[in-house]
Amino acid sequence: MQAQSSTRTRRALTASLTFIITMLFATSAFAADGDKPGFFEKLAPIAILLVVVTFVISRLPKVEGINHSAAFERRRVFNWLPLGLTYAFLYMGRYNLKVSKFAFENMQGADGGAMMGNDDFGFIFGVGTIVYGCSFLINGPLTDRMGGKFSILMGAGGSMVMNLIMGLCSLSLLHAGPMHEAIAGNFRILFSVLYGINMYFQSFGAVAIVKVNAPWFHVRERGVFGAIFGILISLGVYFAFDLGYLILNSWGLEWVFLTPAVLLALFWVIDFFVVKNTPGDAGLLDFDTADASSGDDGPRLPAMQVFKMMLTNPIILTIAGIEFCSGFLRQAIMQWYRTFAKQTDIALHLKGDFVYENWGMLLCCAGILGGVTAGIISDRVFQSRRGPVAFILYAVMLLGSISLVFLYDTPYVGWLVVFMSMAVIGVHGMLSGTASMDFGGKKNVGVAVGIIDGFVYLGTAVMSFTYGAILPKEELSDAGELVGAVTDPANWIGWPVAMIPFALVGALLATRVWNAKPKGKGGGH
Repeated sequence: MQAQSSTRTRRALTASLTFIITMLFATSAFAADGDKPGFFEKLAPIAILLVVVTFVISRLPKVEGINHSAAFERRRVFNWLPLGLTYAFLYMGRYNLKVSKFAFENMQGADGGAMMGNDDFGFIFGVGTIVYGCSFLINGPLTDRMGGKFSILMGAGGSMVMNLIMGLCSLSLLHAGPMHEAIAGNFRILFSVLYGINMYFQSFGAVAIVKVNAPWFHVRERGVFGAIFGILISLGVYFAFDLGYLILNSWGLEWVFLTPAVLLALFWVIDFFVVKNTPGDAGLLDFDTADASSGDDGPRLPAMQVFKMMLTNPIILTIAGIEFCSGFLRQAIMQWYRTFAKQTDIALHLKGDFVYENWGMLLCCAGILGGVTAGIISDRVFQSRRGPVAFILYAVMLLGSISLVFLYDTPYVGWLVVFMSMAVIGVHGMLSGTASMDFGGKKNVGVAVGIIDGFVYLGTAVMSFTYGAILPKEELSDAGELVGAVTDPANWIGWPVAMIPFALVGALLATRVWNAKPKGKGGGH
């Protein structure tokens, strides 16, 4: 019976993800706007992604000692599938700022320089990440009180509105529409405010995902099933980058913002009717998940008391510290590699190679492999302990960042940072998506994931302001081409060097939670 249950789950997951990739392929082909060479160029990476997803799903082992009915497993897939896709499209409406930079940096701003240079992007993205990191003070307790479904609807709805406004502002800039001069003259401040509000609503997404998942997954399932859920989140990276750049080149700058707005509106409606907070809400039986809330049947504690409890928990604080480092390292790679490759293309000729053209797909594959590998090892080798896996992956990041110092100006840089992404995305999924459920418990997971994910984006804010300050600034020739210091790879040495201390600190902190496991009041079963 258990083997049949595991087989049913794998088949449902494989069919769901195959359907998603098929839709994604059709969307990419449509976005190519009838350009056959572009269509076939996209065929290879999509095929690779499909093979990777199918292979990973087909090899997942069954979870011993956990027996769910066929009806429960079907409804659980039906619950997290739209939720995961919504979060994927939230990613698209978050990292599209980076995609838009490739258009804005070639537009002349009010000061005669680039509309959005490296320093402008660092500032705007930094403001957004600070807002995101601090929002857990409000959104964590709110999610614990109102439920994960409420939060995903808030996140999708709010981000939809802000992306719509940014799209309309971009349209005005491109076509000298209403308030064109006011938008151009106050671009940095305006987009900092709009992106900051967008990131406030974006912060609901991670809290909602973990809050909804916690009652549906036993602690011994969370490594593996959290990794499967991470596959859908990794697709968000593909949506944000490869599909985003395809939209930019085919439909124009404004659609980089308007497309996720439309998709988020669609999935807001789907989530409203489909997503349920708990198995009981879906007409099924709730069960003991054996996490930190196990056996706790008392009344909900006041928000400040929960914060105090979490902020005095050494395991939660250590995980938050590790994830602060993850926030710096993950975005240092994701946000800056393609800019580095483009701006140093005269010297290194990286622009247009396989990694550059398929950046989102490769990051997606890295996220899938890193997340699923980390989840399986955690549950199967380390008895659902998350610390050992975090240390192993951080050791990979440390070696990778040291190697990057010597290889960042060679043809190997692209594949090296993709490999590093596999490690850091694996850590992020393991700790923010899984450990927060384990040690926060389904009762207080909103605050726990808020604290942990808040530290992720505070680390990202440090990254953003750091690179905005130390990386070379763009200069435009009369023909609108990049010239000067930014085109010399030697001026980018700060990019890899800044990663090393964060990789070292993250690895050391991971050793402090090597044996950590959740302990519920009732023990769980």
